[in-house]
Amino acid sequence: MLVAKNITKQYGDLSILKGIDITINKGEIVSIIGSSGAGKSTLLHILGTLDNADTGEIFLNDVALHQLKGKKLSAFRNQQIGFIFQFHHLLPEFTALENVCIPAWIAKRKNIEVKQAAKKLLTILGLENRIDNKPNQLSGGEQQRVAVARALINQPYIVFADEPTGNLDSMNAKEMHQLFTQLRDEFHQTFLIVTHNEELASLSNRVLHMKDGKII
Repeated sequence: MLVAKNITKQYGDLSILKGIDITINKGEIVSIIGSSGAGKSTLLHILGTLDNADTGEIFLNDVALHQLKGKKLSAFRNQQIGFIFQFHHLLPEFTALENVCIPAWIAKRKNIEVKQAAKKLLTILGLENRIDNKPNQLSGGEQQRVAVARALINQPYIVFADEPTGNLDSMNAKEMHQLFTQLRDEFHQTFLIVTHNEELASLSNRVLHMKDGKII
């Protein structure tokens, strides 16, 4: 599913990533753990095409991401990559349903089809009674579940999650990781998760440890 080779990143004299190689299989949950400053989020953003590496190659489902530019890259990211962040980044003026639909609307999919898919996802995630609620009417755990549905709406090859439970209490954090496991088992969804929580990372198929810009 995902192959990255010799990924490096430097800011001025500071070397953030020092030749990262990583392979992720379809239907696999891989967690990356390590101390702050190890380069975890930088790596995730580069693999997700939100940032550029200084050197290296990234292939997602045999597409050379490092060669895509401009509108082609934006379209590929929108349609084939999902993102979940520590802070859900829901738009406050839109309902849960509308927030989930936004990436599919950007992809110019048919409105009826998009809303049906969004309702189905929200139902799977236990939010069938919260579809018309706005973010300020939802709990933190519910808001993050809406963000998960939004990440899945275009049926992406892979979902990148950057500290997805970092803003949740322990119960909601555990439920979120169990949700990822359910989505992997039922839909063969692939996840790459950056987390500080080693207990929750242990629920993944594999755990990668980063230190000083390298996977150790």
